[in-house]
Amino acid sequence: MNMSFGLRDENRDLLNRVAEMVRDEIMPLEEEYQAEINKGDRWQYTERQSEILESLKAKAKAAGLWNFWLTDSDKGLGLTTVEYAYFAEEMGKTPLGAEVFNCSAPDTGNMEVFERYGTEAMKEKWLRPLLNGEIRSAYLMTEPDVASSDATNISMSCVWDGEAYVLNGEKWWSSGAGDPRCKVYIVMVKTAGEDQPKHKRQSMIVVPADAPGIEILRPMEVYGHDDAPHGHMHIRFTDVRVPAENILLGEGRGFEIAQGRLGPGRIHHCMRAIGQAEAALELMCKRSLQREAFGKKLAQLGANFDIIAECRMEIEMARLLCLKAAWYMDQGDARAAAPWISQIKVVAPRVALKVIDESVQMFGAQGISQDTSLAAAWTHVRTLRLADGPDAVHRRQVARAELKKHTQEKV
Repeated sequence: MNMSFGLRDENRDLLNRVAEMVRDEIMPLEEEYQAEINKGDRWQYTERQSEILESLKAKAKAAGLWNFWLTDSDKGLGLTTVEYAYFAEEMGKTPLGAEVFNCSAPDTGNMEVFERYGTEAMKEKWLRPLLNGEIRSAYLMTEPDVASSDATNISMSCVWDGEAYVLNGEKWWSSGAGDPRCKVYIVMVKTAGEDQPKHKRQSMIVVPADAPGIEILRPMEVYGHDDAPHGHMHIRFTDVRVPAENILLGEGRGFEIAQGRLGPGRIHHCMRAIGQAEAALELMCKRSLQREAFGKKLAQLGANFDIIAECRMEIEMARLLCLKAAWYMDQGDARAAAPWISQIKVVAPRVALKVIDESVQMFGAQGISQDTSLAAAWTHVRTLRLADGPDAVHRRQVARAELKKHTQEKV
């Protein structure tokens, strides 16, 4: 089997331009942007925040560095999933990276849904401004009262009353729903009862974020941080009325759409996590060469040589696994790609967390403070071990694929 994990020549320069913009224009503004969050209303963008973000987005768009996530699409730059991995890694080195190039979650997955399954009216109202980076969106699936890692448990009520669908229930961990620019939700709901097969009971429906009956109860905090102004919101729906045409593909097709939505986006988080690990390793190395204790550079103390070496090797292994999963996805066989996707979903956050934590240790008390980006990075990456399914679910899928090689029985 001939696997290629490289970039085509025409895309190497493109990647270099992205890396240069991340390093020279985005990262220098990170600290100032973050400082603005605590000025005034945390859930509104300050004038300076908007200026930083929109000026960077305008530069990226003008340079043609935009919508890289549109892999194998004539609307994008025609990258393969393997090639996009390199771009996502560079974008992952800064918290602002993905949005500057219009490659943010959950917008990329939602745009895929609108493109593949949306009506022409949806494409005009929601997809066009999303592709232009003018609005944001949210994807609402997880619920507080059920184990949402098994999506057949999703139970938000969606009932047809003869004129419209009526939604009642709660969603939480709705990432991006706190953003004042978030204008639309794609919501997983339950439309059928026990008389239908369990994978035909859920549907997806498009809901304007300002629909009457929607109440944001609170921002969910991740280790005490609310992630403003992006936010992961807990939302209540009370008799929210949605027109019939807003249901995607029809009732009972939620799982079908979920698989399409996840597409390459299933490992975008993993790609960016490798970028975060690289950024943390760079900080670790610089710190170890600049700081002295007991008359020596930190790099020369204790096991720090070994720690740096182990971090480098583990990043390289994680990157290769990510590229292999991306390669399988590019072959178009979702079943063959699935165990590789599950593997990298476990490995990438685990490796990134280790590297970030070792970097924190090199910085000492400063590493857990607001004076470095490491504490926020650790918090974000720890969340990835739950986002898109907890580690245990992915390990189960990997084990089942492995055991299947040795038995004809269902495992």
